[in-house]
Amino acid sequence: MRMKIPTGLIGMVHLKALPGSPNFTGDLDAVEAAALADTNTLLAGGVDAIMVENFGDVPFLKQVETVTVSAMTRIVRAIVELSHVPVGVNVLRNDPHAAMAIAATTGASFIRVNVHIGAMLTDQGLIEGQAAQTLRLREQLGCDIAILADVGVKHASPFDEHWTLEQEAKDAWNRGLADALIVSGNGTGAPTKVDDLERVKLAVPEAPLIVGSGVRNETVSDYELASSCIVGTAFKRDGLVENEVQLERVRELCHSSEAGMS
Repeated sequence: MRMKIPTGLIGMVHLKALPGSPNFTGDLDAVEAAALADTNTLLAGGVDAIMVENFGDVPFLKQVETVTVSAMTRIVRAIVELSHVPVGVNVLRNDPHAAMAIAATTGASFIRVNVHIGAMLTDQGLIEGQAAQTLRLREQLGCDIAILADVGVKHASPFDEHWTLEQEAKDAWNRGLADALIVSGNGTGAPTKVDDLERVKLAVPEAPLIVGSGVRNETVSDYELASSCIVGTAFKRDGLVENEVQLERVRELCHSSEAGMS
């Protein structure tokens, strides 16, 4: 059975560095306060869902440490309590088990998995998908948490020389049992190619598609094939990913999206 996925605009809450990571400032209260401020701005601007990510924890681990799970659980729970829209979790670089556990214990309703099936070469080395383990963990936890799986994930290259976007999409949907497929550009804030969306839709017509990066006011109407768009950089002051979320930018893009997405 497929789980319910978020639709519309999914606003990103990019957490600043958490305890244990090199750029942590030593003040977790400040990290949480910044996350809650961005959440309030996203909600006031009219987003349809929110996703929380440990964006500041560079360089990323393949699987995170216990302290990261603890810190994210604390902050995600506070965001869930604050929010009237669905909340999701992405644990970078690729820790779906941590994300599933955080979601299950905080009341979040979906997770993003960057490498769900197959394998990708990244700056963390080779990352292998864990679809079988992730689906079994969800079953064991007895939770209805949707899995949004990237295909052709950004900041990565295929490990298999015979890789195609279409085949990964088919495998993620039919064999990995993802609840939706995310199609992105090649990096944070990079535009998602409409052609890539069309290729995935043709390969797996029944799968809900999500645009994973690069959405702007002037391009959101191009993504009518998508059920959702994940937006981070475009919501930030001056369009810089490291800045805070700006209310006017959120309102403007939410307004632009009303007629631009199915």
